[in-house]
Amino acid sequence: MATVTAAERRAEAKRAYDAYVAACPSRKLLDTLSDKWVSLVLNALADGSKRYSDLARTIAGVSQKMLTQTLRGLERDGLVTRTVTAAVPVRVDYRLTSLGESLLPLMAAIKQWAESHIEDVEAARLRYDADSENSP
Repeated sequence: MATVTAAERRAEAKRAYDAYVAACPSRKLLDTLSDKWVSLVLNALADGSKRYSDLARTIAGVSQKMLTQTLRGLERDGLVTRTVTAAVPVRVDYRLTSLGESLLPLMAAIKQWAESHIEDVEAARLRYDADSENSP
């Protein structure tokens, strides 16, 4: 049996979490975080706990199916917690976990950047589309 040095073990561990490798777990997490509904749900929960209906009203255009799938995925990843309160009707609240809260500065910065730069991006798209139409 070959002996593996500590440096080799560290190098192997580093390769195991290389997001450029298709099977890397961190890449799968990046795929999740880049979903538009995930970013919108995380930002919507930044101010605290919300009911499902509050989230649905806040996030325009999200279908019931997509919101449910997104919340379940975030709960599975440990970013959101779901609390059911026995009442008539049953009350279900969602809130960020401490892990989810640790993402807020990043998600808020991306949201703010998008809102601040959308005019520049739209202008670039128009230029690109015009150039593409005029190219052979």
